[in-house]
Amino acid sequence: MNLENSVTPSDTSLPPTPYYLLDEAAIVANMQIIARLCELSGAKALLALKCFATWGVFDVMKPYLHGTTSSSLNEVRLGYETFGDNTDADSTDKKETHAYSVAYSADEIDEVLSYADKIIFNSISQLTAFKDKAAAKSIPVGLRLNPKTSNSSFIIADPARPFSRLGEHDKEKITAVLGDITGVMIHNNCENDSFEAFSESLADIEARFGDVLEQLEWVSLGGGIHFIAPDYPLEKLAERLKGFSQTYGVQVYLEPGEASIHGAGSLVTTVLDTMHNQKNLAVVDSSIEAHMLDLLIYRESAPITAINKATINVNPVKSIIDDSAVHEPSTAKSEQTTENTIIYGRSCLAGDIFGEYELSDSLTVGDTITFGNAAGYTMVKKNWFNGVNMPAIVIRRLDGRIDVQREFDYQDYKASLS
Repeated sequence: MNLENSVTPSDTSLPPTPYYLLDEAAIVANMQIIARLCELSGAKALLALKCFATWGVFDVMKPYLHGTTSSSLNEVRLGYETFGDNTDADSTDKKETHAYSVAYSADEIDEVLSYADKIIFNSISQLTAFKDKAAAKSIPVGLRLNPKTSNSSFIIADPARPFSRLGEHDKEKITAVLGDITGVMIHNNCENDSFEAFSESLADIEARFGDVLEQLEWVSLGGGIHFIAPDYPLEKLAERLKGFSQTYGVQVYLEPGEASIHGAGSLVTTVLDTMHNQKNLAVVDSSIEAHMLDLLIYRESAPITAINKATINVNPVKSIIDDSAVHEPSTAKSEQTTENTIIYGRSCLAGDIFGEYELSDSLTVGDTITFGNAAGYTMVKKNWFNGVNMPAIVIRRLDGRIDVQREFDYQDYKASLS
């Protein structure tokens, strides 16, 4: 259930645009689905901080998740400090803190281990370099396994791409170090909304690595499984995970990132200027390169969930970020109209485009445009390109109260540059 914009806060409680608006009710709706999956399957769920790390809403997430997983020293520390009472091993609020990184440096590994309950190394060489330090602290060790197959539509996000550095694939080499590890992490899904594709991929992994899996205590299947979709067969996924766990005698972990906060965040902007160049153009006070970077990386566009105070649901008519789409004529009638509106960001990048839309009314200066699904991989990637104002972070609490969690100003911009 998408609860974005279901409550309209008073204007006096909000900062100037741009700002990210997080909805705790929508987050909890996702959490309940995750908790249900864990209840049915016996799996444990860890928030993937690489996707979402806005700790101001962790209090409503902690009751449903078993901990966090990370991709760096800073992330593992953040998970340890903000997600549960992790300073007391006997606390009922103790959460698991998993550490992973593509590569750790020798000067940070001791600090990483001071926060971690488990540590997963990306390569056998990293495992060899640091396993003794982990053993000295009695911290379980894992290794990333790359099955060289994946469910990803984007080569840039495909861990099985040619010459991938993400994990070990040689079964003989992995078998040789089984005495040094208690589990593996297999992360080979990206926005995978097909249960059948997931199940078939897992069956392939079982066929090739089953004798390795049965010697382990735990297996993390990573994130990228879009099981919160309304029509996703959650019970089938739970049954599949439970069967996998029982077959190999392992604790299964999942690492939901986008699934934790899908539909729970928006980016609120204001139209600064309008123009016309064969189509209607509007410029807002934000930027995809600075504030929704994945739109640029993956050549995608953003849905509009509100204009001014009116809640709407307008998907872009097509992706026009790709240069080919700009220069080649469209064949779809709805996409040929010169009445469409292209919404641009305010940076100097020519392709800073939120999307192209069919709108019932023309936009004017001062209109407020709210873009949806703006929680995942946005705040963790925001930057100061062009010195464009950094969006504030605003939280709509479960009781409807509005909290301005953080605002940014010139001093933050200046401090980021030294």
